[in-house]
Amino acid sequence: MTSTVRGTALLGFSEFASSRGVDPDWALAEARLPANPLPGQLSGLQFNALIELCAARANDPLFGLRFGLCQGPQGLGPLLYAMRGTANLGEALKLLTRYFHVHSDGAHVRLERQSGSALLLYDVTDGDLASVRQTVELAMGVAAHLLHDLLGHAWKPRALMLRHHAAADRGAYRALLGVLPRFDSPVNAWVFDESLLATPLGPTDARCQQLVQQHIDELARITLQELPSYVQKLLRGRLANGQVTLQQVAEYLMISPRTLQRYLLAQGTGFQELLDKTRQATAVRYLRDSSISLTQLAGLLGYSDLSAFSRAFHRWNGMSPQQWKRRLQSPDGQQK
Repeated sequence: MTSTVRGTALLGFSEFASSRGVDPDWALAEARLPANPLPGQLSGLQFNALIELCAARANDPLFGLRFGLCQGPQGLGPLLYAMRGTANLGEALKLLTRYFHVHSDGAHVRLERQSGSALLLYDVTDGDLASVRQTVELAMGVAAHLLHDLLGHAWKPRALMLRHHAAADRGAYRALLGVLPRFDSPVNAWVFDESLLATPLGPTDARCQQLVQQHIDELARITLQELPSYVQKLLRGRLANGQVTLQQVAEYLMISPRTLQRYLLAQGTGFQELLDKTRQATAVRYLRDSSISLTQLAGLLGYSDLSAFSRAFHRWNGMSPQQWKRRLQSPDGQQK
């Protein structure tokens, strides 16, 4: 189930790529993207490949992060205007979490409050992407720019949490972000003082806000064909909190479990199949990008213990996760 990204996600790409020594026309052609990608929808797989390709060509492991910080939230289009028209930061971020799938249906954004802190969390939900380090850091760069735009000097993050390990010298991250990320974390998230959510964003144009909201609502309607990928997005976002059931997802969608299963079967899949695929893709991504233990990984995928995860992994890949990891790390053992 290939995800899509709005073409506006590449606003300013050509200028930025050139500034990093990468020919943008060459890069777009290599990723099989149109020379002018802005007007349409892009394949999430090709978008991710483009950023990875540019990072390698520029010999810059922080290419994605730099691009996100440079581009900022302009690529969000009408969603950005709607956010700026809300009463305070909390309302703006609530709008972002509700409608982010309009911008990209291969990622999930949510807002949580924990012990006086607010967490703006981001996760790539497209299971076809094997490694998402560049894309995640790009998104966190965009989020940092957005929060600074909305709050000004009041934006003082407590932490940046990233699931993967550092791709470059940690000092380079601090120089760009003003904070040293916490790598190998259970989530990707900006963490900041919860009180900032009440920060007012200034006067709004009520009529303009209404028009923008209507436009987003029209874009946000989920079709039956899109339901399987949306369920996978929910699964990926909830797995870290423990086992996810058909009943829980159905309740979130406000339909019965039987109805949800029937809708999924009509699209040639089922809940257990989607759960299995989501776990498999997430396991491979963690083994590639993170250095957390296999026991931790089993817990993040909702398995009761390591042995249950190992059996499932062997069923998917014909080998244990330990063997898969060793083969990945060997000079001639790159996984496909």
